[in-house]
Amino acid sequence: MAIATTTHPLEPLAAEEISAAADLLRTSGDLAEPRFVFIMLHEPPKEAVRAWSADGPTPAREAFVVLRDRATRGTYEAVVSLTAERVVYVERKDGVQAPITMEEFMATAELVRADERWQEAMRARGVEDFEMCMLDPWSASCTGPGDHPDLRRIVRPLTWLRVGDPDDNGYARPAEGLVVVVDLDAMEVAEVSDYGIVAFPPKSGNYVPRLLLREPDNVPAVETLRSDVKPIEITQPEGPSFAVDGHEVRWQKWRLRLGFNGREGLTLHQVGYEDSGRLRPVLSRASLSEMWIPYGDPAPTHAFKNVFDMGEYGIGWLANPLELGCDCLGEIRYFDGVINDQDGAAVTIPNAVCMHEEDYGIGWKHTDFRSEKVEVRRQRRLVISMIATVGNYEYGYFWYLYTDGTIEYEVKLSGVISTGAVAPGERPEHGTLVAPGLYGPHHQHFFSVRLDMEVDGERNSVVEVDSEPLAMGPDNPVGNAWVTKRTVLERESQAQRVVDPYKARFWRIENPGVENAVGDPVAYKLMPGETCLPMVSPDGAFGSRAQFAYKHLWVTPYDPRERYAAGDYPNQHPGARACRSGPRPTARSPIATSSSGTRSAPTTSSAPRTGP
Repeated sequence: MAIATTTHPLEPLAAEEISAAADLLRTSGDLAEPRFVFIMLHEPPKEAVRAWSADGPTPAREAFVVLRDRATRGTYEAVVSLTAERVVYVERKDGVQAPITMEEFMATAELVRADERWQEAMRARGVEDFEMCMLDPWSASCTGPGDHPDLRRIVRPLTWLRVGDPDDNGYARPAEGLVVVVDLDAMEVAEVSDYGIVAFPPKSGNYVPRLLLREPDNVPAVETLRSDVKPIEITQPEGPSFAVDGHEVRWQKWRLRLGFNGREGLTLHQVGYEDSGRLRPVLSRASLSEMWIPYGDPAPTHAFKNVFDMGEYGIGWLANPLELGCDCLGEIRYFDGVINDQDGAAVTIPNAVCMHEEDYGIGWKHTDFRSEKVEVRRQRRLVISMIATVGNYEYGYFWYLYTDGTIEYEVKLSGVISTGAVAPGERPEHGTLVAPGLYGPHHQHFFSVRLDMEVDGERNSVVEVDSEPLAMGPDNPVGNAWVTKRTVLERESQAQRVVDPYKARFWRIENPGVENAVGDPVAYKLMPGETCLPMVSPDGAFGSRAQFAYKHLWVTPYDPRERYAAGDYPNQHPGARACRSGPRPTARSPIATSSSGTRSAPTTSSAPRTGP
């Protein structure tokens, strides 16, 4: 099946458009030393997108750009009209830090390896080959006044050690107690703090096959790799059931558009379901809104760790090029992801998004035991996915569209844990021992998804539904009766909700202006999955930066400025109090601290308004 080719206003920026936007900004003279963080589509207003047709005028094609200017040490936003070939505006954003870039990420490791203070700390741990050391540039959080975003742009890299082979699993040997601060504007190591030496754990923890078969003397090697399953092949002799035109996808009764950008990675747009020849809208836009990973270990090496992986780095530029037979299996359709480097040049991530169909077992079945006739309907789903590597972790993001009209979002966590070390024979108080001398600090992963619902039209309401038992009495003589209680969430202050399994709570996204066949408002049922709330205090230095995570559902009126749950710029954001009186390590005092430069007192800023 082929779809007529059209140009759509939500089509992601092409490589030449990204380069053109950067060229226009460079030649405008608005910035002295611009470094390009994100160049992405400036999505037109929803009204303009709805009004668009292939035969009519196309909304202005624009790029939204986030920049860091080295000369002024400032963060800037810009909008560039690709249609008119001009810069619409450039605006400085005070009191914030742009996300950390790949350029800064890679430069940090070289800066630290060349620092004499860090080298001295590693020699004290018996390390001489610094090239075998891994550096992970952790976002800095905001632990006190010196971290305020107005004062300096920093990361706090942590160190691990590879032994004997460049592919050795360095995360098995953390340099516990060694914390570095790197100033990314000055491109220098600002501080090196050593809180005391802990011996490197003895086990390798390798996962590369050739190293598993050849372990060092103190670790038993495996004899062979696992070979107890036979090959499996997934084939569709007549090809897949979906059709693709650019980034428009049609499958079964579903129709939607895919988007991709450096910050959010994969996005879904204009999701609709065909019913009796009519396309019924379901979702205007769906995207990951933020990720927050707070650590619960007060030891100096881990006390600052609470990272917003999307807002402080960006999921799109961390996307993996996916491989057939490994990441994706079957009849696959890939989509490239086009992002930018810090010079403003376009960078293509091949096969950044994978799409395929999966059989999903029985969708419905009934046996008429009287006639012994059986009817079965199999379930199938369309899978649209991407995988991003964020330091030690891999995150798989999966959107599922089912033949029965269900939409599901799943995040799969893989990779390697961020580790800590304890002395031989000790057990960690704030983590789990995973090997001798090696532990995983307590931490949690929270994912906020932004759903701009459009069930059969723009005006939707959110209704909370609780199941409640009735008291025994004349209307409930045997005590088996229960009812469902509906509550329309009318105000944002009322619509910050938590899961209640004792009431089987769920939410309905209703269109009160459209009725179904039995006279009820048409609706989509929002089903909560397995979830919990943060263990860290909402009033503490970490929790005040991520208020959205303390509610499972947060409904707001649609506002294009509220796309990100922790605000546009969570990097080094002080939250409600962190940069006034941030946490201080309590486990050990530093035995050596080296710093450079002086800092003035910060000004405070309020917490960002959170998204849904």
